[in-house]
Amino acid sequence: MSSFLRPVVTGQAPSVLPLHFTEVSSHLAIAPLVSVVIPAMNEAENLPHVFATLPSWIHEVVLVDGHSTDDTVKVARELRPDVRVVAQTGKGKGDALISGFAACTGEIIVMVDADGSADGSEIVSYVSALVGGADFAKGSRFANGGGTDDMTPIRRLGNHVLCAVVNAKFGARYTDLCYGYNAFWRHCLDKITLDCTGFEVETLMNIRVVKAGLRVQEIPSHEYVRIHGVSNLRAVRDGLRVLRVIVHERRERRREHRKEAR
Repeated sequence: MSSFLRPVVTGQAPSVLPLHFTEVSSHLAIAPLVSVVIPAMNEAENLPHVFATLPSWIHEVVLVDGHSTDDTVKVARELRPDVRVVAQTGKGKGDALISGFAACTGEIIVMVDADGSADGSEIVSYVSALVGGADFAKGSRFANGGGTDDMTPIRRLGNHVLCAVVNAKFGARYTDLCYGYNAFWRHCLDKITLDCTGFEVETLMNIRVVKAGLRVQEIPSHEYVRIHGVSNLRAVRDGLRVLRVIVHERRERRREHRKEAR
């Protein structure tokens, strides 16, 4: 059994566990500290739903506030007084995530959207995959057991095509490309330097973990409809940004291969 995941006796008090373990249930304890990063902009109405699904055993919640004009920060602090709030200085989801990752103190980092589309109770599946040997646990709406209530036909087609391109060009085996519910060991950030600011950040991460030779495990995940508000995602605009990332990463890989051949 992994040194990170240990069974405990049913009914055993948390105090008898080693201090470096966190009790997940009466049967399970986990050693690594888990940080949850939530990028948010004007999501005050959604945060109560998001926070309610987060497991009690996580180490910290890092909320990255993207210049909200509503009560996003106030609501977050009322819901979870220990929340760590990071004020985003730039713009875009990628920029927000990069800021959030830098603020995390946990060994495992989980990415969760603030619109209520992700179920925080799934986090245990992501963490289990990581402590079981994976470097990067990638959520998939199209893996067996996953699903989505919030995808138009054009987005579904675009995701399918772009996913097929990445699989063919980088040797990946993804069933879903453009999904933001992922988790990974903090040390992975040293091998997948992130340098984009928009929604395409998820695609960039998915490509670079493969290029870095990291072990990826897909986790079936169900995406729900945004509860309140309107998404900033634009299918055509953001699809083109994702395509540019794929083309750029493919060119970089060719340059690397040419250098290695010299």
